[in-house]
Amino acid sequence: MKMKIKPSAKMKRRYLLIEGSKKNVEKAILDYVGILGWTKASPFFVKTAKTSKLVLAVNRKEVNNIRAAFEVAEEKIKVLKVSGTIRGF
Repeated sequence: MKMKIKPSAKMKRRYLLIEGSKKNVEKAILDYVGILGWTKASPFFVKTAKTSKLVLAVNRKEVNNIRAAFEVAEEKIKVLKVSGTIRGF
């Protein structure tokens, strides 16, 4: 029998539709929030489109810090949309 995780123990995520490159996104997050912030946000790329748009999954409590990292970054990284589900895009 497979053990299930309770819904209250699951990590709630928000999905960000981002315009930019994967390398620049990772660099901006690490430069602004650092390694400890990276682990709190636990970002990972869900899917990439053929264009320069990426979908980044982030812990819901850290969305503001991640967005701030993109604003402060030297490279042009634009958040187009934030959604609670992956189907929102």
